[in-house]
Formats: sequence, structure tokens, C-alpha cells
Amino acid sequence: MGESASGGTTLYLARHGETEWHAENRYAGVSDVGLTTTGRAQAERLGRWAAGAGVDAVWASPLGRARATAAPAASTLARPLAIDGDLAEVDFGSAEGRTLAELPPAEAAAFLADPVTGAFPGAEDPRKAVERGTAALRRIAARHRGERVLVVTHNTLLRLTLCGLLGIAPSAYRTVFPQVRNCAVTELRFTGRTAGLVSFNVPAG
Repeated sequence: MGESASGGTTLYLARHGETEWHAENRYAGVSDVGLTTTGRAQAERLGRWAAGAGVDAVWASPLGRARATAAPAASTLARPLAIDGDLAEVDFGSAEGRTLAELPPAEAAAFLADPVTGAFPGAEDPRKAVERGTAALRRIAARHRGERVLVVTHNTLLRLTLCGLLGIAPSAYRTVFPQVRNCAVTELRFTGRTAGLVSFNVPAG
């Protein structure tokens, strides 16, 4: 069993691999979209990276694209793949399956001006997503004290959760964290309930 160098708990957060909607930049919140060939290759690289990083446990969102991304790591490490429903992506409501350009201009403009107060009609409140995402990571960190854990989740939830843990206004998530690459790794160090950002968006391998 590995142990975090500082005695704290290390969480490695990774966005799932590339999906079939990636090229068109369609919103795939609660929609279960499959990985592309590139996405599956990214997942395999992440699995090899996890073995080299001494990961002790693997967690994932229940959505298929996250589970498929986390599976190679769990298999390589001979660890069970644990699932937490609170790691699922934000529901984008009226934007699900659509691009920003396909939305009514007023909806798109409101979202771009402030993605929290201007969230898409029918979407999950981003502030609620912050609450469940931070709660999930704190539960995982508490369960694996002193260990290294890979957590495979989603683009928007990851950015909102980082805002919640680091004291950043959720409305700034798109500007403070403009891009999360598929299968790139963000390292958080937990000491109790306090999280510190060690690195962000580092390619795995």
C-alpha cells in the first residue's frame, strides 16, 4: 500500500477520455456518450500512469465514459473500481446534446456572461454541483487516509469542485480553469478537510 509523501492523502483527478461528441463540442452532461478510439487509448495510458504513480485505489463517476476510462487503471493495479454517484457530470438541461451555437442566443449569452446565474434552463444548479463534488472528494479522501487515489470524473464538475475546494467563486470556473484535457491529471493534497492544489492538467504519460 502506498503512502502520500507528506502524510496527507493525495487525490489524482482525471477527466474521462475523448468521447464521440468531443469534436463537435456538444454538451454531454448526463448523456451517456461512448469513448472514441482515441479516448480508449488515453484511458490505457492513464492506466499505465496510475501503476507508475503508486495509486492505491480507483474511483469513478457512474457514467459509462468515466467507468471505461478508469477500468484500465483498476485492472492494471488489480484494484476494484469504486463508483460514487456524486462524481457524475452536471446536467446541462436544455443544452444536453447540443452545441453552444445551437442554443437560443439569449440562453447562450446568459451562460457566457455568468455560468451560475445564467445556467441553462433545466440544468442542475452549479452551486449544488459544487456541494456534491466537494463532498464526494472529501469522503474519498477520508476513506483513504495517507493513500494515493485516482478519481475519474468530468470536465465541468471537476472545475466547479476545484473552485469549491480552493475558495474560488463558482461563476469563475470557465475563466480560472479554461480547459481540462482528456485524461490529464490534477493533483490535490488533502490534510483533514483542507485541500491544496499541487498540479493542474498534467498529461498522463
